[in-house]
Amino acid sequence: MDFRESDELAAHRDAARAWVRANVRPEWVDEQRRSGCHQTPALHERLARDGILAAGWPKEYGGGDVDPDYARAVFDECARTGLHFDGWSTTSMVLHTVLHVGTEEQKRRYLPGALRGEILIALGYSEPDSGSDVAAAKTTAVRDGDAWVVDGQKMFTSTAQVCSHVFVLARTNPDAPKHAGLSLLLVPTDDPGFECRPIHTLGGQVTNATFYSSVRVPGTALIGEVDQGWNAMRVALVYERGVSGPASVDWSLAPDLAAWADGARRPDGTPVLDDPLVAERIGRIAVEEEVSRLLGGWMNWHAAQGGVPGTEGSMRKLYWSESGQRHLADALDVLGAEGLLAPDAPDAPAGGMFEHEFRAAAVTTIYGGASEVLRDIIAERCLGLPRSRPQVKPARPAGTG
Repeated sequence: MDFRESDELAAHRDAARAWVRANVRPEWVDEQRRSGCHQTPALHERLARDGILAAGWPKEYGGGDVDPDYARAVFDECARTGLHFDGWSTTSMVLHTVLHVGTEEQKRRYLPGALRGEILIALGYSEPDSGSDVAAAKTTAVRDGDAWVVDGQKMFTSTAQVCSHVFVLARTNPDAPKHAGLSLLLVPTDDPGFECRPIHTLGGQVTNATFYSSVRVPGTALIGEVDQGWNAMRVALVYERGVSGPASVDWSLAPDLAAWADGARRPDGTPVLDDPLVAERIGRIAVEEEVSRLLGGWMNWHAAQGGVPGTEGSMRKLYWSESGQRHLADALDVLGAEGLLAPDAPDAPAGGMFEHEFRAAAVTTIYGGASEVLRDIIAERCLGLPRSRPQVKPARPAGTG
C-alpha cells in the first residue's frame, strides 16, 4: 500500500461543508458536552434522510446510491465541529458483525432499519464484576419456546439512553468453559424489563448501567450460533478497534500545541517553542501521531482487501491509546497552568481540548480491549510467543492417581 498522506475526500469537501452549514446546528456541540450523550438524534435523522447512513452498504440490504466518499466527507466535517456519533459507531460495528455471521433474514431485517435511522444499537459486553474481561459474563439468556429470556446487568453501555437495541453478550450454557457457552442477542430497549441508569465519567461522557429483568427476546434476535458468541465477538471487536468507523477524524495534538508554544511567551519574552526540550517533546508527539495514522491506514487497507484485521487492529489500538495518554500528559506539562483550562473557560488553549482530552483519555487503554489483552494477542498471534497464562486443565477424578 501507499503510505503517503493525501486527502482522498478532497473532491467532496465543498459539498460536505455545504451540507453541514445547512443541517448542523452549532448548539448541538454544547448540548452533547452538557448532556454527556455523544449521539444527537436530530442529526442522525438528517443523515438517514439524505442517504448518508446508507452509503457504501450492500444495496440488497438497504444500501443507497450516495457516494461513500461523500458520506465520509460529511462525517468528517461534522466531526470537525466537535460532534460525536458514538451510537452510530457502535451500530456500524454490529451491522458489520451481522454481515459476517448473521442469517439472510437478519441481514434483511436489521440493516435496512438501521440505515433508515430507525435502529440504533449500543454494546452490552462489560459487567460490574468482570469489567473488560467480557468472557466472564454472568448475564444469562434462557430458552423459552421460540424466545430467549435475558436476566442480568451490563456496565458502560454508552448511548443506551437513545438506542433501540443493546447487543448483549449472555451466557446460554452455564456448564461450558469460560469462552464457550456465550451467545449474542439484540435486546430491545423498549421492553418493560429493561432499565437504564446514567453513570457520569471523568471525561464528561455519560455512560450507563443497564439492567435486564426477564426481558423476552425473539429467537430471530440471536446473532450467530447458540453458544458460539465468542467467535462473533471476535469479529465485533475488530470493528470496535477502529475499522470502518463513520468518521475518520482524530484530533491531532501536535499542531495545536506547537501553535500555542510559538505564540506564548516566557517571562524573558522568548517564545515557549524556543525551548529545545519543548520542541523535542512536540516533535516526538508529531512523529508518534504519524505512526498511529500509518497503523490505521494499514489496518483499513487490510480490511478493504476483504480481511478481518484482528492483529492489525490490536496493534493500532494499543499504540494509539498508549501514545495518546503520553502525548496529553506531555502537553499539560508544556502548557503549565493554562493546560488546566476547561472547554468553557475563556482563552483556553485549543478551546479547552487539551484538558478535556486528558480526562477522556483515561479510559482509552481499557475500552475496545485493555492494553494487557492486546499485548497478549500481538505476542501470541504475530510474534508466536507462548500464552502468558497457562491453559487450565480439568481436574482428575478422585482415585485416578
